[in-house]
Amino acid sequence: MSRHLPNLLSALRLLAAPLAAFLIAAGDDMAALLVFALAGASDAADGFIARRWGHTSRFGAWLDPAADKLLMLACFVALYGVGAAPLWLTALVVGRDISLAAGAVLAKGLSLPLRIAPIRLGKACTLMQIVYLGLVLLLLAVARDAPGLLVAAAIVTACITVLSWLAYVQIFLRVLVPGRRTA
Repeated sequence: MSRHLPNLLSALRLLAAPLAAFLIAAGDDMAALLVFALAGASDAADGFIARRWGHTSRFGAWLDPAADKLLMLACFVALYGVGAAPLWLTALVVGRDISLAAGAVLAKGLSLPLRIAPIRLGKACTLMQIVYLGLVLLLLAVARDAPGLLVAAAIVTACITVLSWLAYVQIFLRVLVPGRRTA
């Protein structure tokens, strides 16, 4: 059973995404923050368990980042819907993720030698997006207003998101140019 625990935790995180979005839309900010925090804890736990005891799988390698992305995208869209996240940042995050998924599908369809793996800048982007979402949810939950802090966090999140996007585009373009080293 413990062998499947990382995938079970990732699957629960998939279920947490629509729940968090629903709670945000319903105005239950403390519950949304709690679901988001528990999802983050489950992400840390499934990664630790998978690495510590070698309970990794190809399915888990796909499910874990998919659950993370769904949670973040659902939260960004829901927070935009209630006016707590700006459209420009939400569109940037969603656009980046859609283009990365489309690039992976295109590479697979064209049989390009593209190895799908996270890069450090991509991990930094994910971390900053989590920090931003956590900050927004925390401020909503405690009914505090910090517009300067939110703008600064949005700008930093946007910059890292763009840099990450460009890094992945560069990797994709490298596999399109014949004779170049594959990514």
